[in-house]
Amino acid sequence: MSHVLLAALLVASATATAQTPQKKAPVPESGTPASAQPAPAPQPAPTPATAAPVPSAPTSPGPAPASPAPSGTAPATGAAASGKAPAATEGGEQLSPEMQRELDRRLEAAKQEMREEIRAQMATQSLSSDWKQEMSEEKRKLELFTMDGYFRVRPDLFYKFNLGKAYERALFPTRTEQENTQGGANMRARLEPTFNVSEEVRLKFQVDLLDNVLLGSTPDLTNDGGRNIFTVFSESQDVPTATLNALRDSISVKRAYGEVSTPVGILRFGRMGSQWGLGMLHNDGSCLDCDFGDNVDRIQFVTEPFPGFYVTPMLDFNSEGVTSERITGDTHRETFDYTQADDSYSYVLAIARRDTDQQIKDKLENNQGVFNYGLHFTYRTQRWENVGDPQNAGFVPRDAVLYMPDLWARYEERMFRIEVELAGIGGSIGNRALDVPSALNPAQNQSLRVMQFGGLVQGEYKALNGNLHLGLELGVASGDKAPGFGVYQRGRVVNAGGAQIDGPQYTCDTGGCGDRDIRNFRFNPAYRVDLILWRELIGTLTDAVYIKPSAKYSLAEGFDVFGGLIYSQALYAESTPSGTDRSLGLEVDVGARYQTEDGFVAGIDWGILFPMAGLQEPPDSLLRRDFKTAQAIRGTLAIRF
Repeated sequence: MSHVLLAALLVASATATAQTPQKKAPVPESGTPASAQPAPAPQPAPTPATAAPVPSAPTSPGPAPASPAPSGTAPATGAAASGKAPAATEGGEQLSPEMQRELDRRLEAAKQEMREEIRAQMATQSLSSDWKQEMSEEKRKLELFTMDGYFRVRPDLFYKFNLGKAYERALFPTRTEQENTQGGANMRARLEPTFNVSEEVRLKFQVDLLDNVLLGSTPDLTNDGGRNIFTVFSESQDVPTATLNALRDSISVKRAYGEVSTPVGILRFGRMGSQWGLGMLHNDGSCLDCDFGDNVDRIQFVTEPFPGFYVTPMLDFNSEGVTSERITGDTHRETFDYTQADDSYSYVLAIARRDTDQQIKDKLENNQGVFNYGLHFTYRTQRWENVGDPQNAGFVPRDAVLYMPDLWARYEERMFRIEVELAGIGGSIGNRALDVPSALNPAQNQSLRVMQFGGLVQGEYKALNGNLHLGLELGVASGDKAPGFGVYQRGRVVNAGGAQIDGPQYTCDTGGCGDRDIRNFRFNPAYRVDLILWRELIGTLTDAVYIKPSAKYSLAEGFDVFGGLIYSQALYAESTPSGTDRSLGLEVDVGARYQTEDGFVAGIDWGILFPMAGLQEPPDSLLRRDFKTAQAIRGTLAIRF
């Protein structure tokens, strides 16, 4: 409409100029008024600097204008007869009837042109409105089904992950002590479809295809009809099938839940991910490089009583114990809970003050601080536990209660961020027996106490217009003096015939319990600390503290280089392989990452671990070996969608 308005303004300006009396022209030095001068000879159209005040006057010179009418009289012209006031020319003179008619004609033509332009503009707007409505309807149809996810391939190379330790005491599985290099590549296709039944009702899923399948791990020898004897003749790969050529099937449905938006909140029910804070305790494993993640059977309702404040009650079904399917073996009928006695439930309440991603972005762009915080509290119970096999259930009175508070806070400004998470697990287990006969034996059914805590602090400062990120991270997980770190409570034997290198963090035998407390807090395995020590050799952070300065620099749009230095130390020397030293190691991790706007990601990471005395065997051990430095190279090729 801008050109239509401009045309209207030009017409209005021309009309006003034509109808407004102008000042008289100055009298020449000769004393003769300008109107009394002889009529000029025909000239070309005047330039803007010399044009007459009336823009619509004819360009060819006409008769000399008439003299001004006496005061108080009006000339009897055609214009006056028609009821129109004649336009005045320079010097206050009026237009001739011919000029007045020409002016009226041109004004009428301009009005008609403006009417046609308005009609055309309205027609265009109507067409645009119909098109937008059709596109909106088409967009709504397309968004009935949306698909998110990624596909990744991760090549990796591990070197001397046994740290030179004896085969029986190695922290990482190897074929022999002399074999130092292990390499390969794995893949995963993760699909996260959403079915929008309506604007308020949705179904969401997470399905992993070929989940961490090692490339080349299922050669076509199982289903080839005996065609090949030797693997070297394999030309294809079979579909991974549980109990046939793999431990799990090629398709794994990990999450499926419904989501309903109501006027007072959002209802979610089904199997879904669980994430809180930095992910130290509750982590859904949604990162591109994640292997683990929490999937919970839950019913929850998210409410927002005040803008930015969320209150979410949840009910988690942690364990239903024995099911009818396991007892009867009938897979066709509806499965139901065989008994309520062995069920374990969690009653969860999360209260948080949180800004949306867009609100955070807007505040930071306006140089405002962003402060978010919350509490996630879990109360979990279990009365009995089935310790028998599926067909022959045997129940032990467990009488277990756990309290799990998790505090989180984050303060962020445009150039720095600090984020803190503190969590604890407290409670008791009334009976530690692992089989039915022991449940009645006073020497085997003692109660245990649970008292654990963990903390994580992240700080980040931005410099060089945000291209340089300097970080500092500190993490701690409580522990005790029981042998082993306690990541694997049932024990862990790495190599066949090897020694037990982990176990429960309480000390009890037939004579009683010397240590009835379980104090080792375990970080969620989906939380990444490093590349080698905690991720691969031990499993996750527990019974230790670490400090990690880091830096990241953006060389170009989408291309970053980064690095970190991690020092780790056990809280108790008795938990380490040495039994006498707490220092575990110093690790250096560096890498580069490139990603495009259309979802392609390529990266490489290199890490080197310098093991310290805490990972060595005792000096008097016959299995003591000289340390070797471990290294890892990890690549990433991925597509996000």
